[in-house]
Amino acid sequence: MSVSEDYNYTEIGSGPTVLILHGLFGSLSNFETMMQLAGHKYRFVMPYLPLYDCELKQANLDGMVTYIKGFVDFMGLKEFSILGNSLGGHLALLYAIQYPSKVKSLILTASSGLFESSLGNEYPKRDKDFLRSKILETFGNKSIVTEELVSEIEAIVNSKSNAIRIIKMAKSATRQNLLHSIHTITNKTLLIWGREDSITPPFVAEKFHQLMPNSELSWIEGCGHAPMMEYPKEFTEAMLPFLDKVYTP
Repeated sequence: MSVSEDYNYTEIGSGPTVLILHGLFGSLSNFETMMQLAGHKYRFVMPYLPLYDCELKQANLDGMVTYIKGFVDFMGLKEFSILGNSLGGHLALLYAIQYPSKVKSLILTASSGLFESSLGNEYPKRDKDFLRSKILETFGNKSIVTEELVSEIEAIVNSKSNAIRIIKMAKSATRQNLLHSIHTITNKTLLIWGREDSITPPFVAEKFHQLMPNSELSWIEGCGHAPMMEYPKEFTEAMLPFLDKVYTP
């Protein structure tokens, strides 16, 4: 992990840059195996988004896009692809709408922006057994739901400060539905979706594909809301040919 005065980030690999934007409960562990598999051809840069420790007035999607713009400027990124999962996909879309000339291509996996069913209709209960059951519902590949993962998410939701910001982020995402603006994104886009995703179900992927004029859709069977984490090999095999086409003159 690299640390500056304003940004914490991880960088793996070399080649054309892919900026990774994680989701609301995301972390490096969600992407690490995939980055290792593809790092021989591409450079992956993942900033740790300040979802839980930003100022309250910045706890919304616009605040995060402003943070991402600052990070891009800090890193000196000129033309790059963005890989976004869940809320990170929503942020990738908003960034692409605001700064289209910066974005070479988009890779969206289980992205919010059109529809998302949360872990529940209310803020997740702080009971560990309840959390475990909801987390198991989130993933198609149940083997990744370890006690370590459950404890990690439990620590997040048990913080009152985190809870306030998570609720604000979720409400902001709901308000900024992209149904009527997503057609303006003409960047080459790859949608990688789990067939068993219950948070952003398959019909969401199909709607993205319908509305985005330069998109293609790839499915991962038996997979839920985090394809790059649940099936990193299959995810990488879908992603690399797309990136190769994007960066082939």
